[in-house]
Amino acid sequence: MRSLIVLARLLDYPTAELQQAAAEMLEVIDGEAHLSRQRRFEIKTWITAIANADLLDLQADYVALFDRGRATSLLLFEHVHGESRDRGQAMVDLLAHYHAAGFELLARELPDYLPLFLEFLSTRDDEEIARQLGEVAHILARLAARLIERDSDHALVPASLLAMIGMEDTIDDHLEHAREEPRDDTPAALDAVWEEEAVRFSAASDQDCALQSATGRRQAQLKRDFRSDVPLRIVESPASDANPDRPVS
Repeated sequence: MRSLIVLARLLDYPTAELQQAAAEMLEVIDGEAHLSRQRRFEIKTWITAIANADLLDLQADYVALFDRGRATSLLLFEHVHGESRDRGQAMVDLLAHYHAAGFELLARELPDYLPLFLEFLSTRDDEEIARQLGEVAHILARLAARLIERDSDHALVPASLLAMIGMEDTIDDHLEHAREEPRDDTPAALDAVWEEEAVRFSAASDQDCALQSATGRRQAQLKRDFRSDVPLRIVESPASDANPDRPVS
């Protein structure tokens, strides 16, 4: 599925090479049968806009969207485990999975970086792509909702991935929360991150650590339960849509 590589590149930091590859990306997306006509139209419109935009503006917008705060992080496990110890183990497990499949990391990226994860999936068969997208569907839905709330075309990527496995409607479950949650990319929120917190050595602090770890284990168990009960597959998209000009919502 070459379209996964295109979607991965669209989530990367914008470069001149990305703009120059627009024609090839348009061709790949145009031939992707797993995306609806409507979705292909939206992605192609976005690719064309990227190709014609000022590169410095694209880069500034990207930094503002992805490098300030964690709500729109492209690191998958950050949405699940935050900075807990569970995240480190999850990364080790994912890296081992890459190695077992013969996928070696050459770029200096963390294994849960979404564009890297999509590159890996592009080398797998449809059954494995569907299964692994299903495992992170809750993260993709949350990310899509937050990007929609920020009126970003980047929402097309997680929305398209969910559409490939017939789960795009799960985004709706996160839209209200995305509208109501406090922004973490404001100057005040960013300043708060840098404030030094007092170190506590107490029973309460031990309980906090234990709870965080237990929460991470419970989230992992919920994902395992979901995978075993709901088999997923890559779905074929309808040949045409009634209204190809309707934006993502």
